[in-house]
Amino acid sequence: MWKNKTMAFINVLGLVTGITCCLLIGLYIQHEYSFDKFQAKGNRITRVIMDYRFSSGDGKKVAVTSTKVLPVFARTFPEIESGMRMTSAFRVVTLGDQRFEEKNFLYADSTFFDLFSFSLTQGDPKNALSGINKVVLTASTATKYFGLQNPMGKILQIGANAVPYEVTGILPDLPSNSQITFDFLCSFSSLQANQEKTWWNANYTTFLLLKKETDFAPLEAKIKAYMDKDMKGANASIEFTLERFDRIHLHSPYDGLVPNTNITYLYILTGVALLILSIACITYVNLSTARSIDRSREVGIRKAIGALKHQIFRQFIAESLLLCTLAMLASAGVVALLLPAFNHLSGASLSFPSLLTPAILGVMGLIIACVSFLAGSYPALVLAAFKPVKVLKGAAVKNSSGAWLRKTLIVFQFGISVFLVIGTLIIHQQMTFIQEKKLGYDRDHILVLPLDSKLLDKYATLKGQLLNQPGVVSVTRSNALPTQIGSGFNMRNATMAETDNMAVTAATIDEDYLKTMGIELVAGAPLTHQDYIDGTLDSFELRYYHYILNESAAKALGWTPQEAIGKKMWLDASRPGEVKGVTKDFHFQSLHSAVMPLVLFTDTWGANLLVKISGEHIGNTLEAINSTWKSMAPHRPFSYHFLDEDYNKMYASEQRLGKIMNLFAGIAIVLACMGLFGLAYHAMQQRQKEIGIRKVLGASVAQILVLVSRNFLLLVLIAFAIAVPATWWAMNNWLQDFAYRIDINWLVFAVGGLLIMAIAAVTVGAQAIKAALTNPVKSLKNE
Repeated sequence: MWKNKTMAFINVLGLVTGITCCLLIGLYIQHEYSFDKFQAKGNRITRVIMDYRFSSGDGKKVAVTSTKVLPVFARTFPEIESGMRMTSAFRVVTLGDQRFEEKNFLYADSTFFDLFSFSLTQGDPKNALSGINKVVLTASTATKYFGLQNPMGKILQIGANAVPYEVTGILPDLPSNSQITFDFLCSFSSLQANQEKTWWNANYTTFLLLKKETDFAPLEAKIKAYMDKDMKGANASIEFTLERFDRIHLHSPYDGLVPNTNITYLYILTGVALLILSIACITYVNLSTARSIDRSREVGIRKAIGALKHQIFRQFIAESLLLCTLAMLASAGVVALLLPAFNHLSGASLSFPSLLTPAILGVMGLIIACVSFLAGSYPALVLAAFKPVKVLKGAAVKNSSGAWLRKTLIVFQFGISVFLVIGTLIIHQQMTFIQEKKLGYDRDHILVLPLDSKLLDKYATLKGQLLNQPGVVSVTRSNALPTQIGSGFNMRNATMAETDNMAVTAATIDEDYLKTMGIELVAGAPLTHQDYIDGTLDSFELRYYHYILNESAAKALGWTPQEAIGKKMWLDASRPGEVKGVTKDFHFQSLHSAVMPLVLFTDTWGANLLVKISGEHIGNTLEAINSTWKSMAPHRPFSYHFLDEDYNKMYASEQRLGKIMNLFAGIAIVLACMGLFGLAYHAMQQRQKEIGIRKVLGASVAQILVLVSRNFLLLVLIAFAIAVPATWWAMNNWLQDFAYRIDINWLVFAVGGLLIMAIAAVTVGAQAIKAALTNPVKSLKNE
């Protein structure tokens, strides 16, 4: 290594880089696979999924149920040991004269600790959530509110109405690999929402604890039979399916309290890790086999003085093992330095002790063993077969199989690089498409503020005062943000029987919603203030609604947009009204899903205040809004965010994948070029005399450059040709997950290919030019 510093440096740096990437990705994948593994009963817990459909149209699946499901199922099916309902919420927490907007509240039944393995450091898990207005805090939350004081029995005022809650328990901060997460855990009975009258009003997550792991399929069949009997003769059907708790995070299409991770992305990252490690290993193997010829005299002498083949083999394997072990130790140190930056990139919370888990240590040992054997075995076998008499007489040692192996590995190495580079470009194009796609509404400069019962009572005054502030363009409210509308209703038109309904997504709005969000009407007119009054009368029986449909909803009811205007329709049977306008279809859910029917209507409730600002002098505008907020909402802090943040959160997994692919594709290119540089460097060393003779005979620098570079560039071109179909197939499959996607253009392959060819040409050309400019006298003289 000391004698051949350049080659040794390339070998070590390549291995360290490859192993570091592999370890970082391995830590992330291990973290995602470890989700909820600490839950002792996780293999017996199931989440209940509700699948409902009306007499017309398609059904709809949601990961929530009514409160009726748990008590009825627990009484009816002996397979159920226990169960729990929960829902998350935002709340204002008041302590003395301090108010905080808390976004991590969880309401859960008193059986919470029967299902989940969370231990209280203070309090009794059996009684901590029994009764109304009780709250359990995490350790960091308790410290935030009470410092070093004992929080047990203390009172926190929670909600817009400052309801006093007693602190009945403290538990350690929850691990980052838990899908059950909260800062405040409140008793479900505090919501006073428990009812057993209807299967509808599905707003709560229901978990069941089964007595045996094998009960999932039999219980699901029993539930289906029970619901078929219960819903017989109804104008709608409801089915409940069971989703294993330990599969939710990686396999479920329905998020829990934390966003799920698509298992496909972990497969992609696993592949990227293995490909990068393969490139590093190929560089090592290539340089080792190339240098094996230089060590032929050494091996010849060893064999002449009695060394056996297996001793030569062991020597090379031992050298390889030593080098790989050093590289692994160095990689562990680099991982420790890079973890904070990688956590920021991946959104995970990884720590260095994670490297010391049996799984990661096993992977590290496996990497050392495999790389050492693969990199050391081929040179050892080749050199062990040399005839010492020929070698020591000075006969040239040639090995055509070694040359072919190196060429094959270069093709494979650059094929991987082409795959990663073009794949990264396509992911980037899709994410750019998502960011720039016209959604049918305006998400820029929209401020989102929370509404509660106190603010809803004086909504008209609040709205008027905000509109008087400079920089405020428009104000509206809705029960759901336009980025993710999910409330399920049913609808029918006047020609359909009362029992004939179809599922639809709906949201409550006021008369300025379309204007504020920039949603385009294709027929009819926007809502007026009188329409809003008609739909929000104190007497529910006297209300008459004016509906805004999207094009898909009009089509589902059998109308063109123009035909729909003025037509009578019902929403959930109890809301009669007529169609006032039809909007162009806009994307109110992720681009993973096609646009579905949507109904917008006025009502007295709404959780979100949406304020459109001009975008000029934003700081002054926010100060003015804050001033109004303090006067109108003294009971809660001024806590806001912008709508485009919610939009970006929907694609957090894809954005993380794109960033990670960008990073590791760049690393793959660097590693491949390092290997190419090493081989070119070695080739120039081998051909010094040949190049010197050609220069003496009149060859120009350009001719020598072409001579030495063409073989390498030909191999890169072959790698490109092989990688293109594989890349197209893989990325086309990835894009199938989006209802709205880019078309893969041949230009992306051209750009990726030219980029790889240019980098390879510069890498080889630098060595070739250096050799061509060397004085031939130096290369032709005898040692």
